[in-house]
Amino acid sequence: MSIAVGDKAPDFDLPTDGGGHVKLSDLQGQPVVIYFYPKDMTPGCTTESCDFRDQHPNFAAVNAKIIGISKDSAARHDKFKEKHDLNFTLASDEESDVCERYGVWKEKSMYGKKFMGIERTTVIVDAEGVIRHIWPKVKVKGHVDEVLAAVQAL
Repeated sequence: MSIAVGDKAPDFDLPTDGGGHVKLSDLQGQPVVIYFYPKDMTPGCTTESCDFRDQHPNFAAVNAKIIGISKDSAARHDKFKEKHDLNFTLASDEESDVCERYGVWKEKSMYGKKFMGIERTTVIVDAEGVIRHIWPKVKVKGHVDEVLAAVQAL
């Protein structure tokens, strides 16, 4: 399955860092930035997460919620958040269900080997639960600034 701008965002209820859970439909009434990333503690994912951390006050100023989703366990998310002082929710999609519904679980290739993994993607869901922006195959440098500008324009 995949998603498109204008679609109702697929709902999810996932475990999070800190022993919690996040349900997308519970966040209606505010914009939500969902960024799918391959793995905690890796260079690109750490840079992207720290960029979201650093811009968090600007997202909060427009009442936007940030959720990072990967296949890492909630316990690994706890370590990642602590190590990098991350100030937003990290959700665990260990079974790839949400990644598949959002169309980010893709065949990838590295050094000639093919494997399934998360394609770095960011989605903005508006206050009514409708997808307003999708960035597939994200390049990390400058990305968070672009996402912030899109949220501020909602």
